[in-house]
Amino acid sequence: MFNPEFLTTDSSDGQESNALIQYLQEQSPDVLHRVAKSASNDIQEIIRHNVQGLLGMLPGEQFEVKVTANKDNFASLLASAMMTGYFLRQMEQRKELEESLFTDEAMAVNPEEDLNL
Repeated sequence: MFNPEFLTTDSSDGQESNALIQYLQEQSPDVLHRVAKSASNDIQEIIRHNVQGLLGMLPGEQFEVKVTANKDNFASLLASAMMTGYFLRQMEQRKELEESLFTDEAMAVNPEEDLNL
């Protein structure tokens, strides 16, 4: 489940606001939840693995892991994860389309065969 609270930032530190984080904060939690749920389990797993690889995650059962980052680095990580998600979804749709076309092609009747009746 998507938690919009991770987008909460403290703008009192004098740093310039990040446009991506601002945009995400303006979205309703329902919109963010729908977008997060629209990704297949395969895509979610790939993104989770990618982010964990970037962060160098240790197993939570054996280590208490805490990651700190400034807003710019966090925004870069978030943008990277989002772009990865969009790319993976496009590839998933392409795969589904190709599978559909190959299935339809195998079931299609060859017009030359109809002439030999």
